[in-house]
Amino acid sequence: MANKEEKKVGFFQKIGNFFKGIGKYFKEVWAEVKQLTWPTKKELINYCLAVIAFCALMAIIIGLLDFAFGTAFNALAGLGK
Repeated sequence: MANKEEKKVGFFQKIGNFFKGIGKYFKEVWAEVKQLTWPTKKELINYCLAVIAFCALMAIIIGLLDFAFGTAFNALAGLGK
């Protein structure tokens, strides 16, 4: 085997590298945040109305399914009497 000299990294160097990595992460996050575009007021209202309409539609569908299955199970339970 060839002699390989491994460079030992000290404790404080590891800690320093760790905090440099954290600093680099937050710099990159901030660079991405600066590229964000916020929706206009009109777009925000449209998005909110779309979400509310979707939730209302899902509530109606789930309510109808609940009613249908409840009626069906009650009808099935009444057959045995």
